[in-house]
Amino acid sequence: MQVSYLDLKQLNISKEEVLKKAFENVLKSGWFILGEAVDKFEKEFSLFTQTKYCIGVANGLDALILSLKVLNIGEGDEVIVPSNTYIATWLAVSYVGATPIPVEPNIYTYNINTALIEEKISHKTKAIIPVNLYGQAAELEDIRNIAIKYNLYVIEDNAQSQGASYKDKPTGSWGDINATSFYPGKNLGALGDGGAVTTDNEELSQKIRVVRNYGSQKKYYNEIKGVNSRLDELQAAFLSEKLKYLSAENEERVRLAKVYDEELKNVGDLILPQISCNATSVYHIYLVRTKQRDELQNHLTNRNIGTVIHYPIPPHLQEAYQELGYKRGDFPLAEEIAETCLSIPLYPGLSAEQQGFVIEAIRQFFN
Repeated sequence: MQVSYLDLKQLNISKEEVLKKAFENVLKSGWFILGEAVDKFEKEFSLFTQTKYCIGVANGLDALILSLKVLNIGEGDEVIVPSNTYIATWLAVSYVGATPIPVEPNIYTYNINTALIEEKISHKTKAIIPVNLYGQAAELEDIRNIAIKYNLYVIEDNAQSQGASYKDKPTGSWGDINATSFYPGKNLGALGDGGAVTTDNEELSQKIRVVRNYGSQKKYYNEIKGVNSRLDELQAAFLSEKLKYLSAENEERVRLAKVYDEELKNVGDLILPQISCNATSVYHIYLVRTKQRDELQNHLTNRNIGTVIHYPIPPHLQEAYQELGYKRGDFPLAEEIAETCLSIPLYPGLSAEQQGFVIEAIRQFFN
C-alpha cells in the first residue's frame, strides 16, 4: 500500500464539477482582476472569521507584510515572533525593515509561550505576531491582554488554522489585523497561491485595499507607493466553492486526529499533539515527536508512507538570518522541536485502511 503525506489531487478532484463551473463563470465574465468573484469571497470569508472586513491579496507572506506596513511598522522597530514557526513570519518583519524578536514556544502546544513575551518587550517593540501553528489556536486572549498593557499591535498569523477557535472566538479575528494564506496545501487551499487580511478596523481595511493595488483606489491615480498583491478572480472563485466544504473537512481532520491519539498513545517515546484547554485545532498538521525521528521517517518511507518535517531548521539558525548573530543553543526548545518532529499523513479522504496501515507501521518500528 502507498499512503501519500497529502493527496491534494484527490481532495480537488472530489470537487471537480463545482471547480469547473467556477472556472467557466470567471471565463465567461471576461473580468479577471478585482471583480465580482473577489468581492464575493471577501464577504464570505469575513463572515466565516466573524470579522467586518476581508481583503484578498496575492499570498500569505504579502498578507503579513501589508499588515505590518499599514500599521507603520518599519526601520528601528521590533516585533515579537515565535522562535518555532515557518520562516515567513520572520520574513515579513524583515521586509518592512523591522527586527524579529523570537520568543520560545510552549513545549506541549508548540505555540508561543505567553509567559515569556513580556521579558522581550522593549521601547522599540511595536507588535506581537502570534502564529496558530499546525492548526491550533495560540493563547490569543492572553496575547491580546499583553498587547493592550504595553500599547502594542497584534497581527495574527492564521495561515494554518482557518476554522479553529480560542474561547469560541474564531482564529483570524483576534488581532488588530490578521493574515492568512490559501497556499494549496492549507486547510482552505486555492489551486494556486492566494492570501487574505481580515480586520474589524475600517481604516486599516481601506489602507490594505489601496496598498495592494499599486496605492490606488481609482485607476491611474496613485495616493501612495503601493504594490501589486491582489487575489485574482479565478482563485477567489475556487475558494468560494471550497469554503463550503471547509467545516466538514476540518471535522474529518479532527476525527482522524482522535484515531491517531488513541492508537498511538504510549507507543515508544512518541510525543503526540496536545491542545490547550481553551483552544481548538483543525489539525493542518498532525505532528509527532521522537528522538528517533530520522530512523522512523526512513522506516515509513520504506513502507511507501509519506511524511514531512515541519520544520528542519528553526528561523534563528537559517543562513538568511545569520546577521542577527544567533547560534545553536540560543532557542533550545525551537531546536529540540526541529530535531524531533515528524508530520504523518492526515487529510480529508484518508481512508481507515490507509490510516490503519500508518499506525501499524509506526507500532512495528517501536516494537
